[in-house]
Formats: sequence, structure tokens, C-alpha cells
Amino acid sequence: MTTRRLPRWDELRPLLRFQHVPLDPTERRLAGVNTIADLRRIAYRRTPRAVFDYTDGAAEQEVSLRRMRDAFRRVEFRPGVLRDVSAADPGTTVLGQRWRLPFALAPTGFTRMMHHEGERAVVRAAQTADVTYALSTMGTTSIEDVAAEGPHARKWFQLYVWRDRDAGKELIQRALEADYEALVLTVDTPIAGARMRDVRNGLTIPPSLTPTTVLDAALHPAWWFNLLTTEPLTFASMTHWGGTVADLVNRMFDPSVTFADVDWIRDAWPRSLVVKGIQNVADARAAVEHGADAVVVSNHGGRQLDRTPVPLTLLPEISDAVGDRADVLLDGGITSGADVVAGLALGAKACLVGRAYLYGLMAGGERGVDRAIEILAEEVTRTLRLLGVRSVDELDRWHVSLG
Repeated sequence: MTTRRLPRWDELRPLLRFQHVPLDPTERRLAGVNTIADLRRIAYRRTPRAVFDYTDGAAEQEVSLRRMRDAFRRVEFRPGVLRDVSAADPGTTVLGQRWRLPFALAPTGFTRMMHHEGERAVVRAAQTADVTYALSTMGTTSIEDVAAEGPHARKWFQLYVWRDRDAGKELIQRALEADYEALVLTVDTPIAGARMRDVRNGLTIPPSLTPTTVLDAALHPAWWFNLLTTEPLTFASMTHWGGTVADLVNRMFDPSVTFADVDWIRDAWPRSLVVKGIQNVADARAAVEHGADAVVVSNHGGRQLDRTPVPLTLLPEISDAVGDRADVLLDGGITSGADVVAGLALGAKACLVGRAYLYGLMAGGERGVDRAIEILAEEVTRTLRLLGVRSVDELDRWHVSLG
């Protein structure tokens, strides 16, 4: 029979834990964040619907986006046991340079729309964490200002081929003079994809003051205050724009681009050239033959043509086809460090993450991006150790099944 009694104070005292509540609101928001999904939930609450949907959404019925996420969910890891994993090195070598972590921050457009510090916050976080950051042609901070903000960061510049070739050449020269390490040529955007969330939300760049957005301002006063009281949105590649994203893409980008354009870009850019948006083996081979030092297996995050192949499932055959001549990177659907490790095991030298760090930016500015990088780094290292490997170089395809 159980005998009950009142606990003594000296028994209760060791059990009492008073939680420290940070006074700083950003620190308080981020205190309980443990996953990228946690950052996404905060981002959803902190930003206007149209802005969140621009980041979170994809093209048409968003089939590609769901398939990418499902592919990572179906990944089955095959760990080895009784290995010495007291330490693990998550570093990798990309374009001849040693990276501390096996992922980079992907180029994203209109980043100051997500948070008023935008690309400046991202490049500072990248510099702090020693990860590579790729500035987009459609970024909202100039090439030179990003370089000045992160003078010691590894920086790439992402380029679209414009109808105005002279303007494109000028961007290449500016990136070269600002000491960007690589040029990322995105080739999957001859015209704009149909991003239906943006259409339904009536998104313009910058956001317009309409009855809907004025109502939304009441729900997100801090975001609107920061937008309206900081410098107007400008771009890495132009001074201003006042229409939709699709109108901008269709007006500025050249749908007649061919592999011949890779040749003149290769001639104009003396450093590493990365071709992003590869979705089949033939195009991967052609990109390398035209001078690419690396290719990114990517469907633009599902934001261009819907129902395209899943980059993760394409990765092994593209790696087999060109991996001995160029570095192969993976982009699309990555929301955890375990996703990164799966990509590395299937043949990628490194991965690009986009939405993951943008959720952090929306949730907490630079500190939110810091936290996103920390989460991914912790998850990569933990996954390596639990797989029984001590470095990225020890990963093999047998470690992963796509289910």
C-alpha cells in the first residue's frame, strides 16, 4: 500500500526552474525556435499575407513544391554503427574553396520586402557564420552595398540574361569589381511562372497601399512602419519598379536565350561560373561544355514551371554525368540539415537554401538568419554522426534510399 506525504522544501527546491524571459522582443521570439518550421510559423505571424506567400508559395498548383518536400520526407537513412563519431567535420570543397558548412544561402529577389534590412542582414549573418551568400539580380540592395556590408563574406552574384545585353555586361563588371567570387547564371526563367498566390494577393513591388493592404497594416503595424520609414526599395540591377513580379520578369528577361549566351558570359567573367536551373542530363552536359565550373540541379523552388522533376531524384544521374568535370549543387525544398545530408550523399558537393533563411529573416532579421544557419548546421552535424560518418567525404549513396 502506497503511503502519501507532503514533500519537504529541500526536496522541492532542486526541482524549481524559473524561466528567464528576455526583455528584447526579437530575442524573446527566437528563444523557443528549434527548427526551420518554428521560424516559418513566426514569419507567418510577423509579415503581411502577400509577403509571406511570395516567399512560401510556388507556381500554379504548387505540385512541384509538394513533390520536393515529399521526396525529402521519403528519404530513408541507412546508418552504420560502432564508428568513432566523437567529432564530425561538416565541411566540403566547392569550386576549389573549402567551406566550413555544406550549404550556401541562395539568391532571392526583393529581400528587403521580407525585412527592412534585407540583403544587408543576410550578408552579415553569412559573414558571421562563414557561409557563402549569393546576391540576386533582383535583390533590393546594390552589388556594392552588399559587398561593403559583408567585406569578408564569401559572395556570389546571380545573373539573369536581360534583353539589354549591355546592362547585363555592366552588372558582370560591377560584380567583378566588387570582388564577388562566382557568377551564378540562372537559366530556368525565360518568362515568369504563374505564381497564383501573388496573383490572388495582388502583390506589387513595392507593395501598394490598397484597401486590402491598409487593412493588413493594422495586423502587421511593425512591418509597415519599417517599410515606410526606411529608404525606398531599390534593386541590385535597377533604380525602381512599380508593377508585379511577373510583369518585371517578362519585360526585362530575354526569352530567346540559348547556350550561345553562356559563351559570352563565360568570356566576360574570368572567375568561377555556376549555371543554375539544370533539370536534365543533356542540359547539364551542355552547360559544362560551354564553360560552367558548377551546375545547380534546381527547378527554381517550384516557382517557374509546375510539375517539373524533383531535383533530389535527378541529382544522382546528373552527378554521374558531369560530376567528374564540374561541381554539382542541389537546390529546392530543403528545410533541414538532414535534407542537406541527403543531397550530399546522393552526389551534391553542397546545397543552396532559400526559403529556410528567409523564414529566419522574416522572424527576426539578422538574428533570425543567424538562427536558421545555426539550426541547419546543428542538424547537418548531428545527422552525420548518427549515420556513423565523421565527414562529408565519407558519405556514400548507400547511406540514403529515396523510398
